[in-house]
Amino acid sequence: MPGRDFGVNYERKVDSMDSLAGTQSFYEEADDSRRKRTRLIVAVVLIVLALAAAYYAFSSGRGAADAGGGEEATVPNITVVIPGRVSVEAVITTNGTIAARREMPVGVAGEGGQVERVLVEPGQWVDAGQTLAVIDRSVQSQQAASLAAQIRVAQADANLAQAELERAEALVSRGFISKADMDRKRATRDAANARVRVAQAQYAEARARNARLNIVAPAAGLVLTRQVEPGQIVGAGSGVLFRMARGGEMEMLAQMAEADLARVRVGTRATVTPVGTDVEIPGQVWQVSPVINMDTRQGMVRIAIPYSSVLRPGGFADARLVSGTAELPLLPESAVQSGPEGNYVLIVGKDNKIERKPVKVGTVSDAGVSIASGLTGNERVVTLAGAFLNVGDTVKPVLQKSSQ
Repeated sequence: MPGRDFGVNYERKVDSMDSLAGTQSFYEEADDSRRKRTRLIVAVVLIVLALAAAYYAFSSGRGAADAGGGEEATVPNITVVIPGRVSVEAVITTNGTIAARREMPVGVAGEGGQVERVLVEPGQWVDAGQTLAVIDRSVQSQQAASLAAQIRVAQADANLAQAELERAEALVSRGFISKADMDRKRATRDAANARVRVAQAQYAEARARNARLNIVAPAAGLVLTRQVEPGQIVGAGSGVLFRMARGGEMEMLAQMAEADLARVRVGTRATVTPVGTDVEIPGQVWQVSPVINMDTRQGMVRIAIPYSSVLRPGGFADARLVSGTAELPLLPESAVQSGPEGNYVLIVGKDNKIERKPVKVGTVSDAGVSIASGLTGNERVVTLAGAFLNVGDTVKPVLQKSSQ
């Protein structure tokens, strides 16, 4: 029936619309719940963060307070020493070059010529008058032989003149020879003898010149250099052919500051160590420069040292000069530290705080390190753990007896 169908359809439509309205209401309620839940979560997170920040601030303040109290309770114990002043050797360190104390340049003493042989090498010991190089003398030898023959000729003439004079003297008493003839014969004999002496002198001169041809050592010593070879033509202008150290004696030429130079005297003991070796050679100051270089403010000290195979003129060496004794603070080596600005020590000063003192180190020995300047000897010097301390740190000093 048409009317009934219409009623049924109408009811279905009404039910469908109610169902859709209910679904829409459901979703709106769900969205509201989610929003409320999100707001609640955000609020809870903010509260937790605020509580955490408050706890952190409270904990930091309490930790700082606890730390402050802990510092006072954990001040480190530091071993210190009061060095005082003890008698130590005043040592001056310096350096310089090695040289021959008495260097002898050897050249051509005669007329020179061509070198035949060289008989010595650098580093060889020679005696006084020993031949160092032989010069060719073939021409000079012939000249000497000629002069020797002239002596014999002159001597023969002198012998003949003497014989004639003796025969004439035998005839004078008989009246065969006048007194004037006798005078002439005596003059002839005297002239012949004089010619003999002239020939002998010329021959001796030639031999002396020939002897001076060879280059010989003027004194005993050590040959340092050789500047001649076989076949070389040498003469008076050839310059120095050999250099020698008389007796092998050496010396060290040390440039010293004006203040240190005033503390050195002739006779001051020294120990010289050539660079590159650990050999210690005892020496003695034999000359102190009477003048100071105006540019460098330094003066020369010459230290005599005996010959040693490790010494080479021109080489470099270090020296320690003992200029006497002095009253200086003496510290263990562990107390002295080094930095870019030099040596220094740490001392415990006012209010037990660490202070830094620059020092100048003197003698280093088995007993310790002497302090040439920078300390009076009454300071409390840190002996150990200096590398772990900073200036201004507060410490508790523990006094250690100084080793005298």
